[in-house]
Amino acid sequence: MLADWNILSEDLQIALSREAMRRASDTIAGQAELLAGEIEAGALSDRGGPNALRLLAALVRLGGEDALGCAGHA
Repeated sequence: MLADWNILSEDLQIALSREAMRRASDTIAGQAELLAGEIEAGALSDRGGPNALRLLAALVRLGGEDALGCAGHA
């Protein structure tokens, strides 16, 4: 593994950045879904949370796909 980000080619930096963002989006969306399930199961008080969390999960997933599709060179 390379110790310095700047040693990597620009294409590899972009590819690694995209994968990191995809994984982060998946993690955030997954955690929102799990929390919604905990609220529905009664582990946490329900104040409209499950629907809001599922909306957040959907937005993160959709936003992540759109943002990752438009990379280029300045």
